[in-house]
Amino acid sequence: MRPQTSFIFDLDGTLTDSVYQNVAAWKQALDAEDIALAMWRIHRKIGMSGGLMLKSLSRETGLDISEEQAKRLSAKHAEAYEALQGQIIALPGAVKLLETLSDEGLKWCIATSGEIDTAKINLKALGLDINDITIVTRDDVKYGKPDPDLFLAGARKLGVPIEECLVIGDAIWDMLAARRCKATGIGLLSGGYDIGELERAGALRVYEDPLDLLDHLDEVASRP
Repeated sequence: MRPQTSFIFDLDGTLTDSVYQNVAAWKQALDAEDIALAMWRIHRKIGMSGGLMLKSLSRETGLDISEEQAKRLSAKHAEAYEALQGQIIALPGAVKLLETLSDEGLKWCIATSGEIDTAKINLKALGLDINDITIVTRDDVKYGKPDPDLFLAGARKLGVPIEECLVIGDAIWDMLAARRCKATGIGLLSGGYDIGELERAGALRVYEDPLDLLDHLDEVASRP
């Protein structure tokens, strides 16, 4: 019997419309530390863990961001993001997609680069309780994306081989991490990356948003 497909979902930009709030929160945090950085540069790093993002930005800009300053930036980002939570909503089809997978007996979990408090804000927009779902956050693993730790941890929690998982994400960091752990990457355009970028990073298929994926679920999912 062919094994059924299991799904590992990114959260920001994949299930919730929250990427640009994330960008705005990082911009506010950086401005508060007198670090001038264009918002488009911040957007290109969304999907990485906050720590990796700051290290990457340090390399690109030549800025020396100390460990103490990085902690302040992360705290200020979290505060600014929380203040924007009223703007964060579920992406079209996200709730129905998860319900459909559950109804059809397909396993799924969420694996997010965000920390637990940030994840709770997004889960609220989806009408989900963190205690009722399988979820992995940045707090649970040593390395964030593009390392594959989050997705490997998600597969372990689901009790399935990572090779039988589809990783659904909106960023190139999701696709790179999926490829590194031999999962199959499925890209969504709802985070601002284009088809070419996602495919070059390893996406097998690219859909507009969760609703578009739901409409084409038969293309990617093996039912039990």
